[in-house]
Amino acid sequence: MNQLLSWLKSNYETALYIAASLLLLLALIKPEIQLKQEVHNYLLIADVSQSMNAEDVKLNNQNVSRMAYTKHLMTKIVESSPCGTHISVGVFASDNVALLINPLEVCENYDVLNDTISQIEWRMAWKGDSRLTIGVRAAATLFDSLNTPAKLLFFTDGDEAPKLNVTIRQNLDGVQIGKHVLFVGVGGKEHVAVPRYNSLNKWIGFWPSGENNSTGGGVNYTDTSQDEPDPQVASAEYDRYLSKLEEDHLKELATEIKATYIAGSNTPQFYEYVQAQKPAASFVTAYSVRWIYLLLAIILILSTYVPSLIRR
Repeated sequence: MNQLLSWLKSNYETALYIAASLLLLLALIKPEIQLKQEVHNYLLIADVSQSMNAEDVKLNNQNVSRMAYTKHLMTKIVESSPCGTHISVGVFASDNVALLINPLEVCENYDVLNDTISQIEWRMAWKGDSRLTIGVRAAATLFDSLNTPAKLLFFTDGDEAPKLNVTIRQNLDGVQIGKHVLFVGVGGKEHVAVPRYNSLNKWIGFWPSGENNSTGGGVNYTDTSQDEPDPQVASAEYDRYLSKLEEDHLKELATEIKATYIAGSNTPQFYEYVQAQKPAASFVTAYSVRWIYLLLAIILILSTYVPSLIRR
């Protein structure tokens, strides 16, 4: 032991460099520690019914579709989420929801999440109508299938097609996930025409107000596979089906299931509100401790200069 201490005293610089090299070697093997902690777990659901193609919201001072605006909000939520946050993505159409990706950690899967969101479009819809009240019950079923508590952000304009009436209104008394649901309203407050596209995603006009309207309450978007070669469009402005953000309807839905409603907006306040939600789940997360080894290595290297500085 005395010999070792004597060698260290006379060769302190070499010893410090050896120790620093060992720390740098440890940093190269990506050391991690496993920690279980409460984190945000978001389930982002995008309404892909055709009313979401209406262009009545602004992004960078330009009118964009509700769908494009929704995708922008979802992407910014991914960007503003700290490492450890988990996010899953799904879509709503007709009376059901579908999960596109299971919960993924944002930092390790940043590109995957953004790529999934960027490819969301109206042609993902498996049926043409939009029965949001029934979709809420379907979302509750999907929520339960995750087996992990999450905050469900439902991006929609609230436009039911066909329009709600007593016979088709769904009773939501049994929905128990209200405290986990945040309805995010997307769209303008003034009525606008809904663009109609064919199955090749080519704009051909606007939806007529009476198209397949068997319920007498509004448009019922048809199967897009039947849109070739010349689907019917509105021949005059007064024939167009008009749509807006049905904010009162979404607030009513939120109240009915004890959920929360917020207008979607591309503002710091909106993203701060989302991130201020109470963490919904507990995950075992791997944290890198590489920075600790690198910091110690730097300190040891700098320490080799201490004796020279003291002598000066």
